[in-house]
Amino acid sequence: MMVGMRDVAINSDMIRLGQFLKLADLIDTGGEAKILIASGDVTVNGEVDTRRGRQLRPGDVVVVRGRSARVA
Repeated sequence: MMVGMRDVAINSDMIRLGQFLKLADLIDTGGEAKILIASGDVTVNGEVDTRRGRQLRPGDVVVVRGRSARVA
């Protein structure tokens, strides 16, 4: 089940996936981000992405553990 999505503002035109997970409070630590991304538990715009360095831009939607956030 997915909880309501929230918009998370960034201060530039892009942010890396691992950084965004922490900024959006979807995970607690960078180590947790690394594990969840590598195991395929994170989706970006509806597709699994296993690249921690994936560049996200405004409008991209990230989902992990049923929680979602949109880059704003």
